[in-house]
Amino acid sequence: MWNTSSSFLLPLRYHDLFLQPLWDHTLLHHRALVSSPFFPVLLAFSSYVLFSLPFAALDLLGERAPAFYRYKIQKGRRPTLRMMAATFGRAAYNHLVFVAPAVLVSSLVVPPPPLPDSAPTVWELFTGLLGGLLVFDTQYYIWHMVHHRNRHLYRWVHALHHDYVAPFSWATEHLSAVELMTVGFWGNLDPILLHCHPMTIWVTTIFSIWMSVEDHIGYDLPWTLNRLVPLDLFGGAPAHDMHHQKPNTNFAPFFCHWDRIFDAHVKPYEAGSYPQLGTYVM
Repeated sequence: MWNTSSSFLLPLRYHDLFLQPLWDHTLLHHRALVSSPFFPVLLAFSSYVLFSLPFAALDLLGERAPAFYRYKIQKGRRPTLRMMAATFGRAAYNHLVFVAPAVLVSSLVVPPPPLPDSAPTVWELFTGLLGGLLVFDTQYYIWHMVHHRNRHLYRWVHALHHDYVAPFSWATEHLSAVELMTVGFWGNLDPILLHCHPMTIWVTTIFSIWMSVEDHIGYDLPWTLNRLVPLDLFGGAPAHDMHHQKPNTNFAPFFCHWDRIFDAHVKPYEAGSYPQLGTYVM
């Protein structure tokens, strides 16, 4: 179990109470909100919107923001307002028509458990976050690779996400309903398997959404995870851009180890080295 209190797994024992004041404040002032079965959906969707907005602004500014434009991976491909509206609209539609009803039915069949009084330790939060990311990365890698190698699955389930050759932030959730519901299923199942505290689940949700958006921003910025974390552990936007250019490569959503193991890892192009092909037209 990841969320264990065994002393030999808690080298940061003196931090056991570090998160308790924040958890107490949350329960005291926001219990009704965070107890709602719809809160995880609201958290995930609002994170997607908030993380996507700054990069949408950069895309609209283009060369008028040279400090950022220099890091644009495919300088010749720029999303239009119409593309942004279409991808955001699909994400909103999927959440309203498919996700919200599924959450409602699920909460009626299996009501959510009460929130615990105790906060997780820092160690529990860290291991739960890392475990959740690694498990999801493995699940999605297998799913993703299978859907690219089966033309029927690709056509009917995953092809929608490849509408755009150069990803942009709003395209993060440009998914078919089946793909979105599959990802949502893992998002609910994995914390149960790992015995995660609700706070750990929320932090993992926010962090995984950020990593997903970061994969799709189309900028190889110097402060993104693929640049900050050594040993090329994370693929980031360069790797995912390459996946949209060469769809049978770089299947992993976050890390690079599975692509290396299965010989699917392809080194990304440097920013700006793609052919200059102009702005997309819908």
